[in-house]
Amino acid sequence: MTDKLHKTKGIVLRSVKYGETSLVVTMFTELFGVQSYLVNGVRAASKKGTGKANLFQPAAILDLVVYHNELKHLNRIKEFRWTTIYQNIFSNVPKNAVALYLIELLTKCLKQPETNEALFQFIEDCFLHLDECENSVMANLPLFFAVHLPFHFGFRIADDYNTSNSILDLQEGRFVAELPKHPHFLEGREAVVTAQLLKVMQPEELSEIPLDKIIRRKLLQHYEDYYRLHISEFGVMRSLPVLRELLS
Repeated sequence: MTDKLHKTKGIVLRSVKYGETSLVVTMFTELFGVQSYLVNGVRAASKKGTGKANLFQPAAILDLVVYHNELKHLNRIKEFRWTTIYQNIFSNVPKNAVALYLIELLTKCLKQPETNEALFQFIEDCFLHLDECENSVMANLPLFFAVHLPFHFGFRIADDYNTSNSILDLQEGRFVAELPKHPHFLEGREAVVTAQLLKVMQPEELSEIPLDKIIRRKLLQHYEDYYRLHISEFGVMRSLPVLRELLS
């Protein structure tokens, strides 16, 4: 099978130095899902390579022309440029912390290189809102992302909260009437806020859910537990302690 050229958008998940001048970049692409690419010469201090490595920071959204061969684990990029030049995500410390949390959570969910254009659009939209949003939206965006991302991976939380079913069973992913016999559940304010977040369709609506730092911290921890219950070998979110500090 020969390598064919394709145009696609990609979101950078991580990049690793390779050799003296190159990078191996893992990206979530619109056409092919998760892919790894060898990008030559972008770390070179030549006229051709100067400054190009910074395009491959985590959360960057790029327009790409890529060689694609399904039999290869490492393909190449022919052309690349920013789709969007962020105004804040790379320079604003709290927004960068949120971006890295979103990237880490996404990366832990992506197990196979499957195409998922709806997921790509959701991720891209979250980053575009994050770049431009007010602090009240930014502080709630990790929570919004954490409750809506599972929809794309088949373990969504059912939006069925009511006064009778007011306890969120994290193991079952739905609201129930009675306390489960296991410790993985939310009740009271934490269950109510989760139900509110499930109904949010656009990130700008998050400013209408005023939360304090204590409940945000608790919910972020509970949502990490939810992912751990539903994704094997999920591990620990390394970005979470930093995010908790910055959003307080």
